[in-house]
Amino acid sequence: MKRYTLHLVASLILALGMWSCGGGEASGTDDASAGNATGVTDTEIVIGSFGPLTGPAALWGNIVKGMDACFKMINEEGGINGRQIKFVMKDDAYDPSRTVPAVREMVQKDEIFALVGGIGTAPCMSVMEYVVEENIPWIPPITGATHWSIPTKKNIFAMLPYYIDEGIIQTKYALDSLGSTKIGIIYQNDDVGKSALVGARSVLKEKGLDFVAEVPVEITDTDLSSHIARLKDAEADVVLLWTLPRQGVITVTNAKVINFEPQFIASFILSDMGLMHNLTKGGWEGVIFGSLATPPYQQDDPVISKFKAAFAKFYPEDRWGLFPYSGFLYAQPFTDALKKLGDDVTREGLIEALEGMSNYDLQGLTVSFGPDDHQATRSMQLLRCKGAEEYEVVSDYIDSDSDIEALAKELEAL
Repeated sequence: MKRYTLHLVASLILALGMWSCGGGEASGTDDASAGNATGVTDTEIVIGSFGPLTGPAALWGNIVKGMDACFKMINEEGGINGRQIKFVMKDDAYDPSRTVPAVREMVQKDEIFALVGGIGTAPCMSVMEYVVEENIPWIPPITGATHWSIPTKKNIFAMLPYYIDEGIIQTKYALDSLGSTKIGIIYQNDDVGKSALVGARSVLKEKGLDFVAEVPVEITDTDLSSHIARLKDAEADVVLLWTLPRQGVITVTNAKVINFEPQFIASFILSDMGLMHNLTKGGWEGVIFGSLATPPYQQDDPVISKFKAAFAKFYPEDRWGLFPYSGFLYAQPFTDALKKLGDDVTREGLIEALEGMSNYDLQGLTVSFGPDDHQATRSMQLLRCKGAEEYEVVSDYIDSDSDIEALAKELEAL
């Protein structure tokens, strides 16, 4: 009797463990018995995403809204191969403790076919292993961390350049084009900012230089007066800016108040030029920033005009700009890969279609995937803000040739 009871308890624990992890064909693999993949019916495909619609990084929430508007636009046009896209959008407030239950709910309850988007390094990292275990296609985690493609994960496809590479590109530009030897950095004190720190340090080391000031910022910090004072006291004439949008606004605005006016070079995480210009009341003018695509202000481009009209229709209260435009761009490789599958929609088929995307044109940015390389690009260009809707290109697309795996190991040691 005792042995039977123990066996029964063990069986119940095992069953509960499988349920809590989303085990079984309903969430982790294609459901062959139903004739369709998980999240796919004859009329619908369920996909999921998450991001900070509220909280300290809420300005990035417009990226997810852009994706939502994109899929609504596609549905109005008849869907993809006759199927409508059901887009499940979760708010995690940029808090990994909220990301985990949100993604588990999408997998176990909503039974999503794939993840499209998902914002932030820490939130994405909190669910990476789970998504890999469940073999759910994910394109792209919206973060430039190295974790998604080093090493390659069969079901994850990264689109953003590595933060490490961008730190390298920024620093080379500061040294070679601006002639600076007094470079400072203010950075988010996590994997995001530390990645840029590692990349930038590698370039400075080659020149026998160091940062004149390295100033970390916690994502909850709102009083940055001492941080900015450290950069001013160090006489930095170039400052690499790696913060949340809200803190980027505080940094640039408060620097002007104390008559500290270095050349700021901001990460592409702050690349919604019009938004930043408006929030700083013009203070963003002159800031150089990384960009993956030309800002969406050239309305003679028919594709951009179409995207803008769709966003205005579905989110009339929200401002159009680079963040919502990015949401449309991030959705494109997924939708184009899905179109190639025709009626036979499976996760393995989607992965194979994505791996076949070589020299794919993403509104002027060329990206490529392959079976052994799920990192779409390591290039970016630099632009300078000249007004709410005016900019100048200060560099062509710059490629990074860094030893990314060695630098990723340095990052792990920080």
